[in-house]
Amino acid sequence: MANEAGRKIFAGPRLRRLRRDLGLTQVQMAEGLGISPSYLNLIERNQRPVSAQLLLNLAETYDVNLKTLVGDEEGRTLSDLREVMSDPLLQHLDTSAQDLKDVHADNPALAQALITLYRAYRQTLEQAASLSERLEDVSAITPAASVPFPVEEVRDFFVAHKNHFPELEQAAEQLRNDLAAPEESLSAALVRHLKARHGITVRVMPLDHMTNLIRRFDRHSLRLFLLETLPAPARDFQMAFQIGLLEHATLIEALIDKAGIGKGETRRLVRISLTSYFAGAVLLPYDPFLAAAEKTRYDIELLAERFGASYEQVCHRLTTLQKPGAQGVPFFFIRLDHAGNISKRLSAGGFHFARFGGACPRWNVHDAFRSPGKIATQIVQMPQGTTYFSISRTVDGVYTGHHGQQTQFAIGLGCEISHAARLVYADGYKLDDPRLVVPIGLNCRLCERTGCSHRAFPPLSRNLILDENMKSISPFVFHSRD
Repeated sequence: MANEAGRKIFAGPRLRRLRRDLGLTQVQMAEGLGISPSYLNLIERNQRPVSAQLLLNLAETYDVNLKTLVGDEEGRTLSDLREVMSDPLLQHLDTSAQDLKDVHADNPALAQALITLYRAYRQTLEQAASLSERLEDVSAITPAASVPFPVEEVRDFFVAHKNHFPELEQAAEQLRNDLAAPEESLSAALVRHLKARHGITVRVMPLDHMTNLIRRFDRHSLRLFLLETLPAPARDFQMAFQIGLLEHATLIEALIDKAGIGKGETRRLVRISLTSYFAGAVLLPYDPFLAAAEKTRYDIELLAERFGASYEQVCHRLTTLQKPGAQGVPFFFIRLDHAGNISKRLSAGGFHFARFGGACPRWNVHDAFRSPGKIATQIVQMPQGTTYFSISRTVDGVYTGHHGQQTQFAIGLGCEISHAARLVYADGYKLDDPRLVVPIGLNCRLCERTGCSHRAFPPLSRNLILDENMKSISPFVFHSRD
């Protein structure tokens, strides 16, 4: 199994939900698994780990996908709950980590309801703050200001699917088979396909004609306009994206309907994101890409050269390699700008991102801007003790001319330390040396580590110690938990 050797798997709440979904009593399930009801009861209460043999018995007896039991949904929910309970509105309750585990174990639906309510509360606060700023300019107030931003809902959708969509993988594979022509490049094949299948002509347009657009499709003249400064991988991606819109709209809408997403911005953003997933799968076909990734030991820059893709495209694709029976290293992905604003985040690797605020300043993804284009590595550890191997590098945005503002982002890619030996970037590391581990947190507001010189804010859940007669290395000194 892909789990870390020696790692104990506690999956009580998920096993209990499975049993209830199957309509079984503890006695009935225990009999089917060949264990005692009392032992099953202990497992469901997380007082005993699930053994490898029991997992295999569950898969064989009840046709269960093991990833639903050994995944990290519980850890992600607990991380979200910690963020909720760290809010000043609730910090007087002084809930412990065990309290949150008990809530999740006893009633996971209630735990999720608390997270949903808190998210709505935070959105309301942000909308109120935005409205207050706009009151000085009445003309700036629009009905859209009251509409919740859908990005978090879309991220939750992709997390729920572990950023892997078999139906889109199959559609992308079929397109690559249709395009197969050894004598021409992928770019030429995509141009030919658009013309032959849809009568669409691809035109590369000057910067001053595109008015801040990188792609525009004119359905009346059947022309697809692409910005002249787009690198070749980006042009291929935009052509594949357009093909996805034209040929797989029904499939994508079915995936959205299955998730129960209604009308509005969220649905449109999910549609765009799924079409982007399809385009990435066209550029980097699953089986050849996974085979190359394993053979090169996940050398990102070499993979980019081999497949004619960008560094960011490769990193993004690595997070999707979760096909049952043909899985790659489970990576997490983050993209942020100079100010620390997170514009993309994906987590096939169980990494817990804060829903609100930026990332920890001790994580060297921020330092990537000091050495543009160079890869930096780091071993980091989250407060709950999970350790990750992290890879960071900057990427440049689309060039928009001498007078345009050149954007630059930092890309962070990582995996649990148990997978690090599979990466070329871990060569030379003593992965079990605790001296190499850098403790980080979700962000300053949620981190309770003391003595951190990088701290930008005090933790929400701790009271400050204010003494004009002393100065600490940390900007904020606070009471730690007993």
